[in-house]
Amino acid sequence: MGGARDVGWVAAGLVLGAGACYCIYRLTLGQRRGRQRLRPSRSAEDLTNGSYDDVLNAEQLQKLLYLLESTEDPILIEKALVTVGNNAAFSANQAIIRELGGIPIVGNKINYLNQSIKEKALNALNNLSVNVENQIKIKIYIHQVCEDVFSDPLNSAVQLAGLRLLTNMTVTNDHQHMLSSYINDLFHLLLTGDGSTKVQVLKLLLNLSENPAMTEGLLSAQVDSSFISLYDGQIAKEILLRVLTLFQNINNCLQLQGCITNHPPFPKGSLFFLLYGEKCTQKMRALAYHHDADVKEKVLTLMPAF
Repeated sequence: MGGARDVGWVAAGLVLGAGACYCIYRLTLGQRRGRQRLRPSRSAEDLTNGSYDDVLNAEQLQKLLYLLESTEDPILIEKALVTVGNNAAFSANQAIIRELGGIPIVGNKINYLNQSIKEKALNALNNLSVNVENQIKIKIYIHQVCEDVFSDPLNSAVQLAGLRLLTNMTVTNDHQHMLSSYINDLFHLLLTGDGSTKVQVLKLLLNLSENPAMTEGLLSAQVDSSFISLYDGQIAKEILLRVLTLFQNINNCLQLQGCITNHPPFPKGSLFFLLYGEKCTQKMRALAYHHDADVKEKVLTLMPAF
C-alpha cells in the first residue's frame, strides 16, 4: 500500500506539475486530519493497546481517564484499567492521576459485577495506594473492599486483589482502625483460604499487629482452635514464619502495655487464649527443634513468653 501510494504521487507530479501535486497533497492531509478530529477517542483507545508499553504523560493519562469515565464497553474499560494500573506503578504518575481526578474514576469501577473489571480496578487502586496522599482519597473504599473480600468466592482473583489493597492501606497506622470490625473475618479467611490467601491475610494481620492500638482487637477476636495447627512443624515456611512473627508482634505490644502479667479479660475462644494456652506452648517447644534455622531463631526469641 505504501509503495503504490508513493508511485501515485510521482505520477501525479509528472502529469500535473509540482505545484498542483502539492495542493492535492495538502487537501488530502487536511481531510485526514479532519477525520482524526472527528474521532478524539481514537488516540485514547490506542493507549490501551497491550503493545503500548511507554510511560504515559499527563495529557495521555487525561485522555485515558476520560475514556474510562465515558465508555460503556467492558473490553475497553478493562484495558484502560490495566493501562492506568501499570502507569500508577510509577511514583510521578501516582500524583498526576490523583490531580487529574482519576482516583474516583478508577474507584467507581469496583462496583462492577464483571469480576475481571473489579479485579483490574482493585489492582490499579493498589498501585495508586503506595502514595500516602492517594490513600486519603482511597480510604473511602475500604469498607466496600472489605465487604467484597469476605463475600467473594474463596481464593478468587478479586479476593486476592482486595487483600493486597487492604495490606497497602494498612502499612501505616492511619487507616487500620477502619478494619477493626473485620478482624474475626480475617482470621476465618486465614484458616479457610489456600496458601496464597493465607500469606496475603497474614501480611495484613502483621501490619495490624505492629500497632499497639490494634492489640486488644486482635486478641479479642474469636478464632477457631484450628489456628494452632498453623504452628505445626510441617507448615510451609513462608506461613510459619509469619504466624510466629504475628505472635512476636502481639507479645511485644502487650509487654509495652504491661498487660501480660495482668491477664486482661479477653473472652474464651479468643486469640489470647489460643496464643497463651497450653497447646500453643507445646507447639513452640517442638518448634525449638525445627530443622530450619530461621524458624528456630524466631521461636527462641518467643520462648520467654511461655
